[in-house]
Amino acid sequence: MPSWKALRRDALPFGLVGILDGPKVRRGAALLALPFLFLSLPASAQDGVDRTAIAAALLPRDLSPWGMFMQADIVVKAVMIGLVFATLVTWTVWLSKTIELIKARRNAKNALRELASARNVEDAVRHVPEGAVAQLLEGAMAELKLSTDRMDKEGIKTRVASRLQQIEAAASRRIGFGTGVLATIGSTGPFVGLFGTVWGIMNSFIGISKSQTTNLAVVAPGIAEALLATALGLVAAIPAVMIYNLFARQISSYRALLGDGSSEITRLVGRDLDGGAILVRRHLAAAE
Repeated sequence: MPSWKALRRDALPFGLVGILDGPKVRRGAALLALPFLFLSLPASAQDGVDRTAIAAALLPRDLSPWGMFMQADIVVKAVMIGLVFATLVTWTVWLSKTIELIKARRNAKNALRELASARNVEDAVRHVPEGAVAQLLEGAMAELKLSTDRMDKEGIKTRVASRLQQIEAAASRRIGFGTGVLATIGSTGPFVGLFGTVWGIMNSFIGISKSQTTNLAVVAPGIAEALLATALGLVAAIPAVMIYNLFARQISSYRALLGDGSSEITRLVGRDLDGGAILVRRHLAAAE
């Protein structure tokens, strides 16, 4: 293959080849290249600035939960604070209702044992401990005091059973108070966290448009802060749902104990009324 010098000799006259190879031509080409060199300096400086900005964006940031919270938008911060408060409410309700349910179920079981061993209403009133079952006994006694000897026994039993149902329903509402907030937290917590995430990601995209760069290091911290809101929503919602279901089962068991107590009291009242020897009201009067 012919060399460049051979091609140049073939393509150019001999005189032009000598001129182009001269030192003057080389110095002139160097002088002509100087303006282009100076024109390229601003672009090189801009590239250096861009590289500096990207390097600054790539610098490590505090991506711990507390650091992300401090760097988050005010709306995202409000969402996170609300979810942390909801988590505290969940565990507070769990602690208080657990203690209350343990005491209430233990009292109901002790009262049922006393009712099972009682021979009449008077005996039950003396031995049943204070609690929901004792309130059922008081309600039955109050209805018996309002009844007279001439009233039909079946009517008295029906009215006693109706009063017991009212007291039982009131006790069930009282023991279930506070569990509704768990259902609310469990159902709305993920959506509240998702709102914080959407808001944070929206701010990240706004930051992309302002910085005029699609470098992931620029927007990654903002997205991480936004996703922290979703994580807190799940942390608040999952325990709330589990605790609510646990309390629902325990409250149902407690209601069943109260139902057993009402049935036992109804049997005792019917036994005393059907015996006919001594009316319940006279038993209580003698006891007082």
